[in-house]
Amino acid sequence: MDQRIRKVVVVGGGTAGWMAAAAFGRLLASDAVAVEVVESEVIGTVGVGEATIPTIRNFNEKLGLDEVEFIRATQASFKLGIDFRDWGRVGHRYFHGFGDFGADHAAVQAHQLWRRLRALGETGGLEDWSLPTAAGLLNRFIPPSPDPRSPLHDYAYAYHFDAGLYAAFLRRYAEARGVTRTEGRIVDVAVRGQDGFVEAVVLDDGRRVEGDLFVDCSGFRALLIEGTLKAGFEDWSRWLPCDRALAVPCRTGGDGLTPYTRSTAREAGWQWRIPLQHRTGNGYVYSSAFVDDERAARTLMENLDGEALDDPRPLRFLAGRRKKFWDRNVVAVGLSGGFLEPLESTSIALIQNGVARLLEFFPDRRCDPLLAAEFNRVSAQEYERIRDFIILHYCINQRDEPMWRQVREVELPDSLQAKIALYKARGHVAILEGDGFARPSWISIYNGLGVVPEAYDPLADRIPEAELRRLMDQRRALIRHTAQSMPTQAAFIARHCAAPPLG
Repeated sequence: MDQRIRKVVVVGGGTAGWMAAAAFGRLLASDAVAVEVVESEVIGTVGVGEATIPTIRNFNEKLGLDEVEFIRATQASFKLGIDFRDWGRVGHRYFHGFGDFGADHAAVQAHQLWRRLRALGETGGLEDWSLPTAAGLLNRFIPPSPDPRSPLHDYAYAYHFDAGLYAAFLRRYAEARGVTRTEGRIVDVAVRGQDGFVEAVVLDDGRRVEGDLFVDCSGFRALLIEGTLKAGFEDWSRWLPCDRALAVPCRTGGDGLTPYTRSTAREAGWQWRIPLQHRTGNGYVYSSAFVDDERAARTLMENLDGEALDDPRPLRFLAGRRKKFWDRNVVAVGLSGGFLEPLESTSIALIQNGVARLLEFFPDRRCDPLLAAEFNRVSAQEYERIRDFIILHYCINQRDEPMWRQVREVELPDSLQAKIALYKARGHVAILEGDGFARPSWISIYNGLGVVPEAYDPLADRIPEAELRRLMDQRRALIRHTAQSMPTQAAFIARHCAAPPLG
């Protein structure tokens, strides 16, 4: 009996739904496999995922998207990292750049070389050897060079973009490749009696949309994975107590078109700033246990760079993940699968990885439980690794407000405790299976929040002091010169990829 999947139904549009549909349109949609997106214009999308990490470029490249066309269509700007302000303590600033701190020397990692220099009295910061940090803080940008000998080689970049425009862009792409869209609000879900598989979704006008595999991109509603199949939810709010956000766009002002996202810690959470070509996105992610909505809104509106273009839009959420991302013939992608606050811009990356994983494990109509179990294991591991990385930003803070004391004093997951202990002891960065962030990212957060290893790699002592100082001084000077020689991001965009004014 032929058990091949004949139809995939994507429930929900927005960023998650249309990223899934675009990938399926590229790889699945044909006479053999139909792909249909069911969404309702009446139901809004969250749309806070306007900042990304460099893996988004892999997704766009696999779809064959033209970068300039994409940038213009989504009003995008470039991103070299995240500028953190007031996190360790009020008045403190550090930068998480998308690059390393230089090549190993004599088999010793760059941050270990810096730690030895610090023991010798060096007062310069580790970030002096990060090109994306130097360029970002000067508002400079140019794409990396493919030449491995160039100082412009060892860094990456991501984007800031309008999530609604990105979804629309991907919708056009998907529909051009055979994906169909059905407008309608889902009011019921039909389930097969013998095995509990979803058979169809029923729309408010009585239409039934049947399918073999359903991809739940319905956001926080989790219409199929939770509303119908009751997959369960693992609550992580004891570590990540922020449960609300307010989002508002404003006119570009202040720092202008910066090639970085800005995250500023507030008394009960943090505020984001995401510069696009046509506006700046802003939001305040906060814990309702420590600040009320009115005060949170006042804090946000008083700290905008320019004139607000709308009223703040409220969002409510709970940090955590589904106990099952794949249950029977339903796979949750995006917010229906879980939520981690967008502190490190991982929301769209989690969508991207969920879609790629589903294609890797693509089933037949029986949806083998062994496939689903492995999909769930890997997905859960990915969420937990990112969870730990986000907790790290909170747990080593030095602020004195009640929320910050609470997150500093909470008992950490064992996996994160072990990582922090290793780094404090000798600067060792433990990278575990499924880690979404590489060694330089972990070092950026440790270093930025003032965690200095007690000791360093003893192999660093083999390098003569004069040679070490000369090497690192040369690196610092090269990075400073390279960053200063770059054009500003505004100039680069104006020359290569300026978006037309929105109609």
